[in-house]
Amino acid sequence: MTVKKEQPQPRDLTTAERLATTGRAVIQGIVHTLKGEHETEDGGRYTVEPAEVERIIDGWPAAQKNIAGQMLAKYGMPNEATPTKLFWYCNAPWKRTVLTSEVVVHHWPTVHSDFLTQVIDYRVPPDKFNLIAEFDGSILLDRTKGEVSARCDSEAANVLGLNMVHEIVTGKRTVDEARKISTENTVAYNLGRAAPYAERLLFDVPSGGTADLDHGMLAGPALHQAGGKIKDAVSREKHEARDRLTGPDRDEAR
Repeated sequence: MTVKKEQPQPRDLTTAERLATTGRAVIQGIVHTLKGEHETEDGGRYTVEPAEVERIIDGWPAAQKNIAGQMLAKYGMPNEATPTKLFWYCNAPWKRTVLTSEVVVHHWPTVHSDFLTQVIDYRVPPDKFNLIAEFDGSILLDRTKGEVSARCDSEAANVLGLNMVHEIVTGKRTVDEARKISTENTVAYNLGRAAPYAERLLFDVPSGGTADLDHGMLAGPALHQAGGKIKDAVSREKHEARDRLTGPDRDEAR
């Protein structure tokens, strides 16, 4: 018989702990908003030593080790590293590049593994998110940060994917057209033939200004919940008073 394991649940926090947790994040958000900052990337301050990078990638699979060599030759030493990941920041045209020894298997346009993620600032209107998802499940959208990430097995594949994203967003291509062009350019690139969509980004990459921070909505609900909390407290006091008058000690209360 299979025994179903109970999933671990978040620790139940007191009201004070919940308010403190949210309050710290709110204060931090206000501070960065006043500074005109919508995000931070402190990792770009650092550089990993060559010997450390070599030690890390020595045991990686051949495909990832090959791409690591390409990234190191083109962009230099990464800014950060873990046993399974290398990170480059502001390695133009990319805002961020992440190479990992781990894989995500992807079957389009043919069976392959995804392990190289490259990010640009780019705003995709929310009403077009579904089109990008239909085009390629390895294109990752972050509305709040205003980023688009392409995750595949090479830089050329990521360039190709982002060029198609731009053409879908601007209405130049339908999803079906973009998938057809991507497949054709993938084959052409791998055979050493002209593949313009895979060779470079064919649009001006934004530098900031793409974030969508949305709008605050908690003020009204917070007041409503605060009122409810007061009502709960008053109601509890009434119940406690009635219990005292109707309980075992009611004669003494008289």
